[in-house]
Amino acid sequence: MSLVKAKKHLGQHFLTDKGIANRIVESLVSTDKYNQVLEVGPGMGILSDFLLQREDLETYLIDIDTESFHFLKEKYPQLGDRLINGDFLKLDFDAIFPGKFAIIGNFPYNISSQILFKILDNRNNVVEMVGMFQKEVAQRCASPSGTKEYGILSVFLQAYYKIEYLFTVKPGTFNPPPKVNSAVIRLTRNEVEQLDCDEKLFWRVVKAGFNQRRKTLRNALSAVMPRDKMDDHIYFEKRAEQLTVADFVALTKHVGALM
Repeated sequence: MSLVKAKKHLGQHFLTDKGIANRIVESLVSTDKYNQVLEVGPGMGILSDFLLQREDLETYLIDIDTESFHFLKEKYPQLGDRLINGDFLKLDFDAIFPGKFAIIGNFPYNISSQILFKILDNRNNVVEMVGMFQKEVAQRCASPSGTKEYGILSVFLQAYYKIEYLFTVKPGTFNPPPKVNSAVIRLTRNEVEQLDCDEKLFWRVVKAGFNQRRKTLRNALSAVMPRDKMDDHIYFEKRAEQLTVADFVALTKHVGALM
């Protein structure tokens, strides 16, 4: 089989270190909650090799790159329909997975936020995710309130998942090497089925707060509600990065009551 060439427009950087690949696969630990896993962007299968050794998991692969798809089809003929040539962001999970499942991957950095929002949209089925991201994105996901990395993605993910920053990966372990450090994080679905507030309003409040993160929420939330309807609640005098997920839930309930 001829090797697959990494394509810049797809953001491909193929992991070459088998030790790190095995460590990523071993980070899938919540298998009492699922037995199916979807690998995104397998490339030439360095993670897939270890995934397919796990007897506790039924592995699916999806790659948008036709060259990778044909390479993997020849490498893993046993996969059959479990090897998918398609766009993960457009994939209908319900058509493939009847219940809960996990996602794993060395994700293309140019669509990492879109991947995380796709997982969020399917949070009741995706119960675990282990993935490689650009280090800054990984830090943003895992950062607590009060830090400069804490933002919209942090709040949304932490509302529904426990997030663990597992380890950092240097550029030299990829071909071609990226210009940035990478990191692996794990998302584990928490017990929150639904937030104790209007979830659509919650998303609006969080986005408005961080879109003008240097301003107090009294100013930033004017995009959500008129300032003359706001009262003297302490949250209005804070900036978005100072509020925890629980604070944002409480603020959303308060804004809803004022509106």
